[in-house]
Amino acid sequence: MPTDDCCCQLPTALREALRSVPGRPQLTVLSGAGASAESGIATFRDAQHALWADFDPAELATEQAWRRDPARVWAWYEWRRRTVMDASPNEGHLALAALESRYDVTLITQNVDDLHERAGSSQVVHLHGSLFAPRCFACARPGTFHGLPPQADSPQSRMNPPGCKHCGGKVRPGVVWFGEALPQVAWKAAEAATVNTSLLVVVGTSAIVQPAARLPERALRAEVPVLEINTTPVLAQHHSAVIAWPCTAAAGLGALASQLL
Repeated sequence: MPTDDCCCQLPTALREALRSVPGRPQLTVLSGAGASAESGIATFRDAQHALWADFDPAELATEQAWRRDPARVWAWYEWRRRTVMDASPNEGHLALAALESRYDVTLITQNVDDLHERAGSSQVVHLHGSLFAPRCFACARPGTFHGLPPQADSPQSRMNPPGCKHCGGKVRPGVVWFGEALPQVAWKAAEAATVNTSLLVVVGTSAIVQPAARLPERALRAEVPVLEINTTPVLAQHHSAVIAWPCTAAAGLGALASQLL
Protein backbone atom coordinates (compact mmCIF):
# COMPACT_ATOMS: atom_id res chain seq x y z
CA MET A 1 0.00 0.00 0.00
CA PRO A 2 1.56 3.33 -1.00
CA THR A 3 2.02 5.92 1.68
CA ASP A 4 -0.53 8.23 0.06
CA ASP A 5 -3.24 5.60 0.58
CA CYS A 6 -3.01 5.92 4.38
CA CYS A 7 -5.38 8.73 5.33
CA CYS A 8 -5.02 8.20 9.10
CA GLN A 9 -4.46 11.26 11.26
CA LEU A 10 -3.04 11.76 14.71
CA PRO A 11 -5.45 13.50 17.07
CA THR A 12 -4.85 17.23 16.73
CA ALA A 13 -4.14 17.67 20.43
CA LEU A 14 -1.47 14.95 20.39
CA ARG A 15 0.14 16.27 17.23
CA GLU A 16 0.32 19.79 18.60
CA ALA A 17 1.61 18.55 21.95
CA LEU A 18 4.46 16.73 20.24
CA ARG A 19 5.34 19.76 18.15
CA SER A 20 5.32 22.07 21.17
CA VAL A 21 7.74 20.01 23.30
CA PRO A 22 10.91 22.10 23.76
CA GLY A 23 14.08 20.61 22.37
CA ARG A 24 13.84 17.15 20.84
CA PRO A 25 10.73 15.21 21.91
CA GLN A 26 11.17 11.54 22.76
CA LEU A 27 9.57 9.00 20.40
CA THR A 28 9.69 5.26 21.03
CA VAL A 29 8.83 2.69 18.37
CA LEU A 30 8.19 -1.03 18.89
CA SER A 31 8.49 -2.80 15.53
CA GLY A 32 7.67 -6.37 14.55
CA ALA A 33 7.84 -8.62 11.51
CA GLY A 34 5.29 -6.53 9.62
CA ALA A 35 7.76 -3.65 9.48
CA SER A 36 10.08 -5.73 7.28
CA ALA A 37 7.46 -7.70 5.34
CA GLU A 38 7.27 -5.05 2.61
CA SER A 39 11.01 -5.51 2.07
CA GLY A 40 10.34 -9.16 1.24
CA ILE A 41 11.39 -10.60 4.61
CA ALA A 42 9.17 -13.52 5.56
CA THR A 43 7.23 -13.25 8.80
CA PHE A 44 6.97 -16.16 11.21
CA ARG A 45 3.22 -16.65 11.44
CA ASP A 46 1.62 -15.06 8.39
CA ALA A 47 -0.74 -17.55 6.80
CA GLN A 48 0.79 -17.37 3.32
CA HIS A 49 4.47 -16.58 3.79
CA ALA A 50 5.37 -17.72 7.30
CA LEU A 51 8.79 -19.19 8.01
CA TRP A 52 7.31 -21.70 10.43
CA ALA A 53 4.89 -22.92 7.78
CA ASP A 54 7.89 -24.43 5.96
CA PHE A 55 10.36 -25.09 8.77
CA ASP A 56 10.07 -26.69 12.20
CA PRO A 57 11.31 -24.32 14.93
CA ALA A 58 12.20 -27.29 17.13
CA GLU A 59 14.69 -28.36 14.46
CA LEU A 60 16.23 -24.93 13.86
CA ALA A 61 15.59 -22.40 16.61
CA THR A 62 16.38 -24.05 19.93
CA GLU A 63 19.52 -24.81 21.91
CA GLN A 64 18.68 -28.50 21.59
CA ALA A 65 18.63 -28.23 17.79
CA TRP A 66 22.04 -26.54 17.86
CA ARG A 67 23.56 -29.20 20.09
CA ARG A 68 22.08 -31.92 17.85
CA ASP A 69 23.17 -30.52 14.49
CA PRO A 70 25.00 -27.17 14.55
CA ALA A 71 25.89 -27.40 10.86
CA ARG A 72 22.25 -27.54 9.83
CA VAL A 73 21.21 -24.70 12.15
CA TRP A 74 24.11 -22.49 11.08
CA ALA A 75 23.33 -23.07 7.40
CA TRP A 76 19.68 -22.10 7.87
CA TYR A 77 20.55 -18.86 9.63
CA GLU A 78 23.17 -18.04 7.00
CA TRP A 79 20.43 -18.49 4.38
CA ARG A 80 18.26 -16.06 6.33
CA ARG A 81 21.14 -13.60 6.66
CA ARG A 82 21.70 -13.63 2.89
CA THR A 83 17.97 -13.09 2.33
CA VAL A 84 18.17 -9.97 4.48
CA MET A 85 21.35 -8.77 2.76
CA ASP A 86 19.60 -9.05 -0.60
CA ALA A 87 16.64 -6.96 0.66
CA SER A 88 16.40 -3.18 0.97
CA PRO A 89 14.82 -0.94 3.61
CA ASN A 90 11.26 0.03 2.71
CA GLU A 91 9.43 3.36 3.07
CA GLY A 92 8.60 2.62 6.69
CA HIS A 93 12.24 2.08 7.65
CA LEU A 94 13.21 5.28 5.86
CA ALA A 95 10.39 7.26 7.51
CA LEU A 96 11.59 6.24 10.97
CA ALA A 97 15.13 7.32 10.14
CA ALA A 98 13.83 10.67 8.84
CA LEU A 99 12.05 11.34 12.13
CA GLU A 100 15.46 11.54 13.82
CA SER A 101 15.94 14.96 12.23
CA ARG A 102 13.51 16.40 14.78
CA TYR A 103 12.88 13.71 17.42
CA ASP A 104 14.96 11.54 19.74
CA VAL A 105 13.81 8.17 18.42
CA THR A 106 14.43 4.92 20.28
CA LEU A 107 13.61 1.97 18.07
CA ILE A 108 12.83 -1.29 19.87
CA THR A 109 12.59 -4.10 17.36
CA GLN A 110 11.62 -7.74 17.61
CA ASN A 111 13.21 -8.28 14.19
CA VAL A 112 16.63 -9.84 13.76
CA ASP A 113 17.43 -8.10 10.46
CA ASP A 114 19.47 -4.91 10.05
CA LEU A 115 17.05 -2.95 7.86
CA HIS A 116 16.40 -0.26 10.47
CA GLU A 117 20.12 0.40 10.75
CA ARG A 118 20.65 0.41 7.00
CA ALA A 119 17.83 2.93 6.64
CA GLY A 120 19.71 5.25 8.99
CA SER A 121 18.14 4.72 12.43
CA SER A 122 20.81 5.24 15.08
CA GLN A 123 19.23 4.00 18.32
CA VAL A 124 18.08 0.44 17.68
CA VAL A 125 17.41 -2.01 20.51
CA HIS A 126 17.22 -5.64 19.32
CA LEU A 127 15.00 -7.57 21.74
CA HIS A 128 15.51 -10.87 19.91
CA GLY A 129 19.12 -10.45 18.90
CA SER A 130 20.45 -10.04 15.38
CA LEU A 131 21.45 -12.21 12.45
CA PHE A 132 24.49 -9.93 12.18
CA ALA A 133 25.83 -10.34 15.73
CA PRO A 134 26.99 -13.97 16.13
CA ARG A 135 28.55 -15.09 19.38
CA CYS A 136 30.41 -18.11 20.70
CA PHE A 137 28.18 -20.83 22.07
CA ALA A 138 30.84 -21.74 24.65
CA CYS A 139 32.17 -18.41 25.94
CA ALA A 140 29.52 -15.96 24.60
CA ARG A 141 32.11 -13.57 23.19
CA PRO A 142 31.29 -11.87 19.87
CA GLY A 143 32.03 -14.06 16.88
CA THR A 144 32.86 -13.33 13.26
CA PHE A 145 31.59 -14.55 9.90
CA HIS A 146 33.87 -16.23 7.38
CA GLY A 147 32.97 -14.61 4.08
CA LEU A 148 29.54 -13.93 2.62
CA PRO A 149 26.59 -16.28 3.12
CA PRO A 150 25.60 -18.46 0.16
CA GLN A 151 23.06 -17.23 -2.35
CA ALA A 152 19.57 -17.19 -0.86
CA ASP A 153 17.79 -19.35 -3.45
CA SER A 154 17.21 -22.06 -0.86
CA PRO A 155 18.50 -22.92 2.63
CA GLN A 156 21.73 -24.87 2.59
CA SER A 157 21.40 -28.33 4.10
CA ARG A 158 24.59 -28.10 6.20
CA MET A 159 27.42 -25.63 6.76
CA ASN A 160 30.00 -25.85 9.52
CA PRO A 161 29.91 -22.83 11.84
CA PRO A 162 33.12 -20.84 12.30
CA GLY A 163 35.31 -21.34 15.34
CA CYS A 164 35.67 -18.81 18.13
CA LYS A 165 39.02 -17.00 17.98
CA HIS A 166 39.07 -16.81 21.80
CA CYS A 167 38.26 -20.34 22.96
CA GLY A 168 37.88 -22.43 19.83
CA GLY A 169 34.20 -23.13 20.45
CA LYS A 170 31.53 -23.00 17.78
CA VAL A 171 30.11 -19.59 16.83
CA ARG A 172 26.30 -19.61 16.98
CA PRO A 173 23.70 -17.28 15.44
CA GLY A 174 23.18 -14.14 17.51
CA VAL A 175 19.42 -14.52 17.81
CA VAL A 176 17.22 -15.44 20.76
CA TRP A 177 16.02 -19.02 20.36
CA PHE A 178 12.82 -20.49 21.73
CA GLY A 179 13.26 -21.15 25.43
CA GLU A 180 15.98 -18.53 25.88
CA ALA A 181 15.64 -15.32 27.89
CA LEU A 182 15.78 -11.94 26.20
CA PRO A 183 19.08 -10.08 26.57
CA GLN A 184 18.73 -8.13 29.80
CA VAL A 185 20.54 -5.00 28.63
CA ALA A 186 18.18 -4.70 25.66
CA TRP A 187 15.11 -5.45 27.78
CA LYS A 188 15.96 -2.83 30.42
CA ALA A 189 16.61 -0.25 27.70
CA ALA A 190 13.24 -1.09 26.13
CA GLU A 191 11.40 -0.78 29.44
CA ALA A 192 12.93 2.63 30.13
CA ALA A 193 12.26 3.94 26.63
CA THR A 194 8.64 2.80 26.74
CA VAL A 195 7.66 4.96 29.70
CA ASN A 196 10.06 7.89 29.18
CA THR A 197 8.60 9.02 25.90
CA SER A 198 6.04 11.38 24.40
CA LEU A 199 4.56 8.70 22.12
CA LEU A 200 4.87 4.94 21.72
CA VAL A 201 4.34 3.67 18.17
CA VAL A 202 3.63 -0.07 17.86
CA VAL A 203 4.07 -1.09 14.23
CA GLY A 204 3.88 -4.38 12.36
CA THR A 205 3.26 -6.54 15.42
CA SER A 206 0.29 -7.84 17.36
CA ALA A 207 2.20 -7.00 20.55
CA ILE A 208 0.35 -9.74 22.42
CA VAL A 209 3.22 -12.24 22.74
CA GLN A 210 5.10 -12.03 26.03
CA PRO A 211 7.34 -10.51 27.13
CA ALA A 212 7.18 -7.80 24.43
CA ALA A 213 3.45 -7.40 25.18
CA ARG A 214 4.38 -5.84 28.51
CA LEU A 215 5.86 -2.78 26.83
CA PRO A 216 2.67 -1.16 25.46
CA GLU A 217 0.88 -2.15 28.67
CA ARG A 218 3.54 -0.31 30.70
CA ALA A 219 3.18 2.72 28.44
CA LEU A 220 -0.58 2.79 28.89
CA ARG A 221 -0.26 2.55 32.67
CA ALA A 222 2.18 5.49 32.54
CA GLU A 223 -0.41 7.43 30.47
CA VAL A 224 1.86 7.52 27.42
CA PRO A 225 -0.13 7.83 24.17
CA VAL A 226 0.07 4.62 22.11
CA LEU A 227 -0.36 4.49 18.34
CA GLU A 228 -0.85 1.08 16.70
CA ILE A 229 -0.01 0.75 13.00
CA ASN A 230 -1.07 -2.65 11.73
CA THR A 231 -3.14 -4.02 8.86
CA THR A 232 -5.38 -5.56 11.53
CA PRO A 233 -4.99 -3.64 14.79
CA VAL A 234 -4.94 -5.97 17.79
CA LEU A 235 -3.94 -3.80 20.74
CA ALA A 236 -6.81 -1.41 20.09
CA GLN A 237 -9.26 -4.30 20.45
CA HIS A 238 -8.16 -4.72 24.06
CA HIS A 239 -7.32 -1.13 25.04
CA SER A 240 -9.70 1.67 24.12
CA ALA A 241 -6.97 4.29 24.71
CA VAL A 242 -4.85 2.96 21.81
CA ILE A 243 -5.01 4.98 18.58
CA ALA A 244 -5.45 2.48 15.73
CA TRP A 245 -4.26 3.02 12.17
CA PRO A 246 -5.33 0.02 10.05
CA CYS A 247 -2.68 0.17 7.33
CA THR A 248 0.69 -1.32 6.43
CA ALA A 249 3.86 -0.35 8.22
CA ALA A 250 5.29 1.53 5.23
CA ALA A 251 2.09 3.50 4.64
CA GLY A 252 1.49 4.26 8.30
CA LEU A 253 5.04 5.28 9.14
CA GLY A 254 5.19 7.43 6.03
CA ALA A 255 1.98 9.17 7.09
CA LEU A 256 3.29 9.61 10.64
CA ALA A 257 6.53 11.20 9.43
CA SER A 258 4.65 13.56 7.11
CA GLN A 259 2.47 14.75 10.01
CA LEU A 260 5.30 15.20 12.51
CA LEU A 261 8.02 16.69 10.32
